[in-house]
Amino acid sequence: MPNQAAQSLNGIPIYKRAVFTFSGAHFLNDLVTTGMVPALVVMYKQAFHLNYTASTLIVLVSYLTSSVAQPLYGMLADRKPNVWWLTVGVFMSITGLALTGIAPSLPWLLVFVAMSGLGSGAFHPEASRGTHLASGSKKGLAQAIFQVGGNAGQAFGPLMVPLFLIHTGIKGLVWLLPVALLSLLYTGQILKWLHRRVKESAHALKQGEGENHIVGVILLVIVILFRSWCQIGVVVFLPFYLHNVSIQVSETLNFVFVGAGALGTFLGGLWSDRLGMKRLLLLSMFVATPFAILFPHLDGLLSYADLLLFGFSVLSSFSVSVVYMQKLLPKNIALASGLSIGFGVGAGGIGSIFMGGISDLMGVPTVFSMLSLLPLIAGVIAIFLPSDRIRHVARANAL
Repeated sequence: MPNQAAQSLNGIPIYKRAVFTFSGAHFLNDLVTTGMVPALVVMYKQAFHLNYTASTLIVLVSYLTSSVAQPLYGMLADRKPNVWWLTVGVFMSITGLALTGIAPSLPWLLVFVAMSGLGSGAFHPEASRGTHLASGSKKGLAQAIFQVGGNAGQAFGPLMVPLFLIHTGIKGLVWLLPVALLSLLYTGQILKWLHRRVKESAHALKQGEGENHIVGVILLVIVILFRSWCQIGVVVFLPFYLHNVSIQVSETLNFVFVGAGALGTFLGGLWSDRLGMKRLLLLSMFVATPFAILFPHLDGLLSYADLLLFGFSVLSSFSVSVVYMQKLLPKNIALASGLSIGFGVGAGGIGSIFMGGISDLMGVPTVFSMLSLLPLIAGVIAIFLPSDRIRHVARANAL
């Protein structure tokens, strides 16, 4: 029966319109949440006269709201799907950041950042499940396209700071409000299809389900968490680490790091079909380790080259880990997305505030020395993950 189900999936075409819609929405969402928020910390620090610990509190609120909320949204979406979260979530994430431009004080700034984070938390599980439903027999490819949208948003987010906000100041963020309104139209056009597919998948789930692998889920969340701490740590602290260069140069380096990660995310999704998800995850972490260790000791063109290879390798497992989590949690696809994209990735903000405290006490170089060891630790933990060749019962992979 499982073999027949697997065979029935072969040849099912990917619904490109839906996948690219979700990917585009992911770009808009992550452009402002995981892209611009960390990059804006320097400007928020100056505008509100904050120390390092208070500055990273902004990132903590952003990622904590999305990381705590995303698994909750995922569980709710598994029990009672609400496809409109896709549209409302993107609107809230963009609007929240836009309103930080007129925040009169730090508490209000944190409220608006939290609003943006909650919108992101609502968006991701529904969008990732939608991608799963539209993928047909190309689960890895579809998830790679979806994640590349988010990673591209993270990469272009830092570029928005020197190219736009450096001339307008924080108040220029209010110009994101028209983008928020356009996002309603962009995502709304796919809701009818998504609602129909969610109903069909719910019926398919009743025909049979695989078993959740809880130990594997815990291990994979830890691996994603360490990877996220490394990624977010580099993005947040790079401008502080390179204090002797301009904001434009440091944000360009951020773009190199996250942009290379977007390419790695896409190619990693393709390669995983041949190599296997666990093997690619291990390669990603262990290959990234030497580049992470070398970076604090390099400068000039070598630092650009190192960051490019570092970002490519460490994030090449991004889309793979989402599909891996969905295989480990076949009964709870939306929750799997919430854990892998939300809690695992968003919890990087939790680590950032501890890194901020260490920076105040011991200096930013100490933080970078700590970050360089995280891929190695994640790789060691990944060795104990269960095989990704998990057998599924005939529910047509739900989908």
